[in-house]
Amino acid sequence: MKRNVFVSAAASVVLLTAAPLATAATAAADSARTAPASAAARADVSAEQAVTAALKNYPGLVESLDRDGNIWHVDVITKDGKGHAELEVDAATGKVSRKNVDKNENPGEHKGLLAAKITAAQAAKAAVAAHPGTTWTVEWDSDDDSGKAPYWHVEVRGSDGKTWNASVDPTTGKVTAQTDSDSNSDSNSDDNS
Repeated sequence: MKRNVFVSAAASVVLLTAAPLATAATAAADSARTAPASAAARADVSAEQAVTAALKNYPGLVESLDRDGNIWHVDVITKDGKGHAELEVDAATGKVSRKNVDKNENPGEHKGLLAAKITAAQAAKAAVAAHPGTTWTVEWDSDDDSGKAPYWHVEVRGSDGKTWNASVDPTTGKVTAQTDSDSNSDSNSDDNS
């Protein structure tokens, strides 16, 4: 009987000592397995990287780029103006998916974009240089009804979470802060009624 008590006590000491070591080893193994996944989840595809990925998938000129959650929506026009693709770029992985491709575009509708000397990526870079932050939206705006000359509309999100809107000249790259944003026009009209 004394022998059984002694063996049981020795086994308890081994278990009490080994259990924390086994738990630590298991935790280290789990964190080693999840580290690449969490690092991948933290990776964030920038606007510039989304443009590069989209143009690699569908060569041409970016007409618009917009971040919506974890997806970049990118519209690309072919250099002859006859093709148009709507692409999605995963903001975590950079994977590109084609959502819609049209090969019967009217090149006349895109003549301003095709003639622009400043690309969407250059407009985004110029806007961030003028107002530090992260590019969130870049859109070609050639609203013929407004009477304005075509320009790039760029939204930059600052580290404070506020959005700054800019107009970028497609010939010179000159950045001008927008005082009236199309995205705010609905809320402004509601305030005036």
